[in-house]
Amino acid sequence: MTPELIPIQDASIYIVPQIRLPLEAEEVLRRLIAETPWRAESIVLWGKKYLQPRLIAWFADTGIRYTYSRTRLDPIPWTDLLNEIRQEVERIAKTSFNSVLVNYYRNQHDSMGMHSDDEPELGSNPVIASLSVGEPRIFLLKHRVRKELKTIRIKLNSASLLVMQGNTQENWRHGIPKERRPCGPRVNLTFRHIARRHIAD
Repeated sequence: MTPELIPIQDASIYIVPQIRLPLEAEEVLRRLIAETPWRAESIVLWGKKYLQPRLIAWFADTGIRYTYSRTRLDPIPWTDLLNEIRQEVERIAKTSFNSVLVNYYRNQHDSMGMHSDDEPELGSNPVIASLSVGEPRIFLLKHRVRKELKTIRIKLNSASLLVMQGNTQENWRHGIPKERRPCGPRVNLTFRHIARRHIAD
């Protein structure tokens, strides 16, 4: 499907409502949930440690590490399924990715706090490609400085791909809120290119 540009000030964001996957979206979701070595990680906010309200896994090329919110992630080797998905995402985003952070939202209680993907490892003006499979969830965007700009709400349906690029991370924060309504499982794959390589100890 043709990418749809989302008109947002101080950002460059587009969405592809449904991309081509190697399997039906329901089967991709089932396999990712069953085959991924999920981890329950803690993050440190304001000096206190909290358990993240979702499960995560991080796949990447050999020798690459990624750190966010003081959590260091060592890479899991790419699976055949993830490699096939990566090729299609790279084709659409017109860039290469060497890692993917996979988040498992088990139900309506799981969420992602507001943040920007602006870690040094991602370099300046990173391209972040976010693929959703499973239950649709609302994606929020809030400007980091210009409070007069309204919060943007985007519904992410299964098999949709959201691509953030340019100065988006510099100017906007994003997140996935909890829901009041019952929600089924959702898996989100956030493809990134780590600009600085870290060789394992």
